[in-house]
Amino acid sequence: MKKIVTLVFVLISGLSYAQQDAQFSNYMYNTLSFNPAYAGSRGTTSIYLSQRKQWVGLEGAPSTNSLSYHSPLGSSNVGIGLSLLNDAIGPVEENLISLDISYSIQTSYDSQLAFGLRASAHMLNVDFTQLNIFNPSDVLAQSNINNRVSPNIGFGMFWYSDKSYVGFSIPNLLETSHINKGLNSSVSSISKERLHYHFTAGHVFNISQDILFKPAILTKIVSGTPFQLDLSSNFQIYDKFTIGASYRLDAAVSFLGGFQINRNWLLGYAYDFDTNNLSTYNSGSHEVFLRYEVFRSNRVKSPRFF
Repeated sequence: MKKIVTLVFVLISGLSYAQQDAQFSNYMYNTLSFNPAYAGSRGTTSIYLSQRKQWVGLEGAPSTNSLSYHSPLGSSNVGIGLSLLNDAIGPVEENLISLDISYSIQTSYDSQLAFGLRASAHMLNVDFTQLNIFNPSDVLAQSNINNRVSPNIGFGMFWYSDKSYVGFSIPNLLETSHINKGLNSSVSSISKERLHYHFTAGHVFNISQDILFKPAILTKIVSGTPFQLDLSSNFQIYDKFTIGASYRLDAAVSFLGGFQINRNWLLGYAYDFDTNNLSTYNSGSHEVFLRYEVFRSNRVKSPRFF
């Protein structure tokens, strides 16, 4: 049964709708992954490392590793970023490298609006021998895809203050086709990079001197796929501990936790359990991240909550 479910998922997600952007439960700490305008917004050098194991126990389930770096460029209004991502699902593996640049303008005493551009390269690998081939003469089954490179560009906007933020981005503006049509197929391609429209927002409320509350939202609109909505809420306690929960529409509920080890290091974890029929075939999803930030002066007084 697991192989049947995996095969269906791979055919639908990996081939029919093409590569989709990687999914993260801790999206509120990993905004650079989908919005280049976030580059440099934290006012210091920030390095983020994460690993996500989705649908544990399900053969061929998604596995995502990411590493990102971003920083303001000196004392200018320019930010730069670099991201590396490895995303695998069944026979499909994608490696992504992204270069980001942002420019910020002051909109008030304590708020800024940043515009970002992204240049990226996607490297796609597909091993069709991992699938059950019902028609050996199908042209799709005759050769694998090895390191097929597709360049792309992206755009983003990010407005933020000490307490609030709003962002919009399209990480990939080019709809690149990856796989040509199969035997007796009437469509020109069955794997195509779709436009992803991301909108995110959040606000930090002071519950008390030692407790902060931050609700956040992330929406993703992709042609040919269901509307995706993530709602989250986190509490930060004594600038050390973070606890919260997240809900993904018609998909999963997540429990979130974080620990500010010291001024530089933040460790976080998320556990998801599915709220749909997939819950029968897996034991949940695990995501862990580690963030390191460099504070060389008092210009950045304390780690921001987003």
